[in-house]
Amino acid sequence: MLNAMKDAFRLPDLKRRILFTLAVLFIYRLGAHIPTPGIDTEAMARLFGEGSALNFLDLFAGGALRRFSIFALGVAPYINASIVMQLLVVIFPALEKLQKEGEQGRKKIVQYTRLGTVFFAAVQALGMTFWLRNLGVFSGSVLDMMIVVITITTGSVVVMWLGEEVSDHGIGNGISLLIFAGIVARIPEAIVRTWSMVRLGEMSFLVLLIAIIVMVVVVAGCVLLQEGQRRLPVQYAKRVVGNKVYGGQSTFIPLRVNQAGVIPIIFASSVLLFPYTVTRFFSGDIASKIQAILSPGSVVYMVLYVGLIIFFSYFYTAVVFDPVDTANNMKKYGGFILGIRPGKPTAEYIEKVMSRITLGGAVFLAAVALLPTIMTRLMGITTFYFGGTAVLIVVGVALDTVHQIEAQLLMRHYEGILKRNKGKTGGLFKF
Repeated sequence: MLNAMKDAFRLPDLKRRILFTLAVLFIYRLGAHIPTPGIDTEAMARLFGEGSALNFLDLFAGGALRRFSIFALGVAPYINASIVMQLLVVIFPALEKLQKEGEQGRKKIVQYTRLGTVFFAAVQALGMTFWLRNLGVFSGSVLDMMIVVITITTGSVVVMWLGEEVSDHGIGNGISLLIFAGIVARIPEAIVRTWSMVRLGEMSFLVLLIAIIVMVVVVAGCVLLQEGQRRLPVQYAKRVVGNKVYGGQSTFIPLRVNQAGVIPIIFASSVLLFPYTVTRFFSGDIASKIQAILSPGSVVYMVLYVGLIIFFSYFYTAVVFDPVDTANNMKKYGGFILGIRPGKPTAEYIEKVMSRITLGGAVFLAAVALLPTIMTRLMGITTFYFGGTAVLIVVGVALDTVHQIEAQLLMRHYEGILKRNKGKTGGLFKF
């Protein structure tokens, strides 16, 4: 692995991409520490010590919400806008046609997503400012409130731009890497806090040992889930073109168990956090009850969370993978699955297999996402945060980034970072 990383820095283009990505992540983390004017940081810190819902919100902001910095909203507005746009593309044929028009159509979709990001950022910034004013954390005038809203909204637009720049000129998925950086930056603090709890007797060594074992098992499970695939064997018939014979070889279609990656968890979290943010516009018993119902840890929240994760797993898989298109391409080049007729029966068979393995991946995602709540209730851990969602995001983004670096190395005939056994015929998961 070390040799592969050395090779990566020997390639000028790849080295430039890696350094550019690191520079953008540094800027993002720097902005997460620049406070918004007029906010009482001490009162904000006390507020975060009162409830787990705020800590959960802060997970995707990488600590920026706790400090209420200029990047306090993080990538949440962009994710919300992306969800809405993808749903609208499926609902409205005009947008679906626009998306299929090639590069120009996709640019239009991206522009609409950016406008949606500005809208969601403004709504969330306004709601949070009103909420903090009601709690006494912010005590400025109406003009001061507008300055805070504009600052936070602008910060969200900058975060969106940084993520797009990484995707275009860096390595890996920009938005996912920003979330990754925010989570990883909190690991040293979490380790110190956990060790202090053990030293003061607030957490026993047995509980710590069990937590570490569970974490190792979850990390291993996340790696298997991200890398697992069902390989459908495909046979290509021989074709004679002129004096040459083409085809006749056997290959496979790799169907990933978790086709959507960490997207379902991020989307589900953002969808549930948005109404929670909107209720901050209002005060009273009704708003308090809604916030209590939608707060992480409640039964309603967990049920909705699991349902949304499964829904977005199927939804995103349907968006990125088309069984009909795959079956038509196979038929065009003389390929077929043994025992299945080419054309529509092949598409139905692939869709059936894909639905079955997607359900397994979605259930595992939901179980990992609920792990912190289960650990808290079973073991009585109140301040130690075992982030099942965070672990899954970190593992998924890390593997995706490593694969992109590896592809760049292999394209230039260098040895990859992850060594795989040659001659494998089966996936990590079989259904």
